[in-house]
Amino acid sequence: QVQLVESGGGLVQAGGSLRLSCAASGRTLSNYAMGWFRQTPGNARECVAAISRRGGVTYYTDSVKGRFAISRDNAKNTVYLQMNSLNPEDTAIYYCAARYAPYSDNYYYTEEDFASWGQGTQVTVSS
Repeated sequence: QVQLVESGGGLVQAGGSLRLSCAASGRTLSNYAMGWFRQTPGNARECVAAISRRGGVTYYTDSVKGRFAISRDNAKNTVYLQMNSLNPEDTAIYYCAARYAPYSDNYYYTEEDFASWGQGTQVTVSS
């Protein structure tokens, strides 16, 4: 099973930017579709962005379209989430997730689709 470690979270003012990274180990990342989820207290995890294993197709939830960008570098076994124009509603713990999909060029965006998860990184946006 692939191991995932997120980094890049922190405290930022509204309107600012952060770039999250998800480093994978133990498996070849190009066999995995990836997703970024976020969770706030008392709420279920929400997929904010997802990407197919080779990066050809992406998904964004409506609230982040035009502000967030997911990308991947399979040679570096790393997935990124560039977050711009952040607002306080983006405050959450952000998780990276992986789904083994060696024969698929689709993205996946429900929590049940993913078997491997990172530990999460906190993003706090102050007003």
